[in-house]
Amino acid sequence: MNATLTRFLEIVEALDSAEARSEGGLGVVRIAQLVGREKSQVSRALRTLAEAGFVERDAETLRYRVGWRLVALGLRGRDTRLVGAAPPALAELVATTGETAYLAVLAGAEVLTLATESPPHTVVAASWVGRTVPAWCTAAGRTLLADDDPTELERRLGSTFGPAGPNAPRDVAELGRRIAADRARGYAVAEEELEPGHAAVAASVRDASGRIVAAIIVSGPAFRLSPLLAEAGAAVRRAADAVSQAIASRYAA
Repeated sequence: MNATLTRFLEIVEALDSAEARSEGGLGVVRIAQLVGREKSQVSRALRTLAEAGFVERDAETLRYRVGWRLVALGLRGRDTRLVGAAPPALAELVATTGETAYLAVLAGAEVLTLATESPPHTVVAASWVGRTVPAWCTAAGRTLLADDDPTELERRLGSTFGPAGPNAPRDVAELGRRIAADRARGYAVAEEELEPGHAAVAASVRDASGRIVAAIIVSGPAFRLSPLLAEAGAAVRRAADAVSQAIASRYAA
């Protein structure tokens, strides 16, 4: 095997270790110890992997962890049932709402997009697949966190949040109240939480055991979507239920 590829794989395996997951990542020195390589070699390899999205570095702790691209590949490979069941539901949502629809999963404190479907008239500059957004200021995030209790929310997200859209929650207590309201409604609504002028609705996809495994989302400009939130929310709920039923039946088959 190519020596560079071997080094990259050793580093990725180290970052997927129990130690790395429990510590929230590993520093360069510790990674070098684990893989038995020179620190300078490991540092260069990490820079290359980070540029490609395979690892990422925490700006505060300076620790490296598995990046969004590897997470996306792992999730898509792990549950092809989920990714395979989503496209018909997303296409139906686009036809119903005229806005872009997404399938997303939770990746730590982030929401990771696995699949999208856009209206034919929409100009898409770049694919959202593989991209992440914060969980605490998005409809998708609140949907994916719906079963977390306050202690779990704080452990995952912290007690206070940074800047986002003008209507974003500022702390975990406010987030918990919004999740409770979403749960009672049957879907999550976020207006100008991620950024100004943006609106979204989302509903949870559950597996056969009832565990939340994904979210179905519709998002678009607030001026277009906000007047139709109830209709869009009902459509998203139906789409999420359809995907839940599809993956449950495939597991049962």
